[in-house]
Amino acid sequence: MPKTSKSSATQVVDYGSAEDRTEFMDDYTCSFTTIKEDSDLAPILKNLPSGDCQCPHWGYLFSGTMTVNYEDRVEVIEPGDAFYMSPGHAPAAVAGTEFVMFSPSEGLRITEQAIATAMQAMHAPSGG
Repeated sequence: MPKTSKSSATQVVDYGSAEDRTEFMDDYTCSFTTIKEDSDLAPILKNLPSGDCQCPHWGYLFSGTMTVNYEDRVEVIEPGDAFYMSPGHAPAAVAGTEFVMFSPSEGLRITEQAIATAMQAMHAPSGG
């Protein structure tokens, strides 16, 4: 049975406002995430074709607060909550938020690739 922990995860990425410690477990990705600055993914997700994240996620919030915006509702996730984010969400979190999240690896890869492309386009010099 695959297993991991925050300290044993082999992929560590510091995004500045957040840090992910990630391990790939069969067809799923397990991410231990620490939010270092208040973060809202809605602006960057709006640049995706769907305008939001289409990858489902399951997780558990250890500390902080996450607010997950859907087209028809807003969900607040607090410490001690297990959660499921269905496709069509845009999350935000306050500094100090820590959680573990499980996502289908292929769906997460597609979403992360689209986010990276959107961020590059946002930061590209404009033509004149």
